[in-house]
Amino acid sequence: MSFFRGSTQFPDPEKPVLPDEEQAVLKKVAKKVVERRMAVPAIVFLESVKPLNYIASQTLVFFEPIIQSIFSFKDYNAFRSALEKRESVEILIQHIEKLDSVFFAREKRLKKFLKTERKKWKWYQRWLGLFTPNVKIPDEVLNPPDESDSPPKEQ
Repeated sequence: MSFFRGSTQFPDPEKPVLPDEEQAVLKKVAKKVVERRMAVPAIVFLESVKPLNYIASQTLVFFEPIIQSIFSFKDYNAFRSALEKRESVEILIQHIEKLDSVFFAREKRLKKFLKTERKKWKWYQRWLGLFTPNVKIPDEVLNPPDESDSPPKEQ
């Protein structure tokens, strides 16, 4: 029994809250939100409607015939069943925050690289945007650095 259903037992921390397919759907939704740079509005919206997640899942059940006839969603049922659980909104928010921090760090590395690269351009390339050279972005800028390369953190 869950802690929220009146039981005196705490939930098992070893047992995952959501099945793997529901986790995958939530990660996919979080990735799409971060790709569209809507992380902050999505987090604010999800925090404000967190108590209504069960009602949202029942709304998805109501609109399922219409949506299934127009679109072919494979993950629709998994997303609907994930929303029925109270913890799913918090898990979705955590996924969005994690992916947003990775995206922000990548964006920061890319801006820093392009700033140093633009300093090498001639004045008319920099100020007028004429004859700009093609810039090859190295992999270490696009991909996050490995933790093995970074110095160990002291505790």
